[in-house]
Amino acid sequence: MSVLFDRIALIGIGLIGSSLAHDIRRLGLTKEIVVATRSAETLKRAEELGLGDHYTTSSADAVRDADLIIVSVPVGASESVAKEIAGSLKPGAIVTDVGSTKASVIAQMQPHMPDTVHFIPGHPLAGTEKSGPDAGFPGLFEGRWCIFTPVAGTDETALKRLRGFWEALGSKVDEMDAEHHDKVLAIVSHLPHIIAYNIVGTADDLETVTESEVIKYSASGFRDFTRLAASDPTMWRDVCLHNRDAILEMLARFSEDLAYLQRAIRWGEGDKIFELFTRTRAIRRSIVQAGQDVDAPDFGRPHALDKK
Repeated sequence: MSVLFDRIALIGIGLIGSSLAHDIRRLGLTKEIVVATRSAETLKRAEELGLGDHYTTSSADAVRDADLIIVSVPVGASESVAKEIAGSLKPGAIVTDVGSTKASVIAQMQPHMPDTVHFIPGHPLAGTEKSGPDAGFPGLFEGRWCIFTPVAGTDETALKRLRGFWEALGSKVDEMDAEHHDKVLAIVSHLPHIIAYNIVGTADDLETVTESEVIKYSASGFRDFTRLAASDPTMWRDVCLHNRDAILEMLARFSEDLAYLQRAIRWGEGDKIFELFTRTRAIRRSIVQAGQDVDAPDFGRPHALDKK
């Protein structure tokens, strides 16, 4: 790989930010990486891991002379970051983000972006339930989608440069309208996480069960819900608040479909239950065929016998 940007500033160094740092370094995509985060403790850990070349708790300092700025913070903090960095941005710099909601991020950040920079909202569809600088690893974005939601008047050259960056990381890049993105992500990402949080919370409310059987026998479907429910609470609180309308719409649709399934079970309508389960099984196979998951026993999880 060749250098794509002389200086890249990473604002936020959690799972996405640290994974970006690993890949940028591994692929030689820049001459300098600047890492910024508000927490001195997190910044120290990032330095111990060697994730950057320069480290600071000031986002404004981090973006000075940076050609590419990637904001990787909970979406609720987008505006405060935009305000802080606005006066220090280099003319011609590209400012992007990795937030899971786009209409809200645009509303928060765009008004503060100088006309001399290129603001291109983005969202890599990659991640795990872990967070913090230790959670990152190289290859996280390989074969995954990164969605751009360009604002009106976006410079095509800047867009092409940012596309080249994500493609260098191994991502496939697509573009869509911000509102459409938020509706799509509400069903494929936000709703599954909300359901998982709720199911695990329900189990926790059943204290007499949780103390024994739920934990002991969690090698079934419950275990997979706990993985989603272990995701960063701050990030997902902000997603719920900043994609509220789309999430509420999908929750309403889900509630209607759940009521349909509830009636089918109540009245013993096996044909309706079987039709639904057959249809959803095909969706899983399509996801595997599209290369977005592995077709392996137990979802490819390592087991004790595999290590022998």
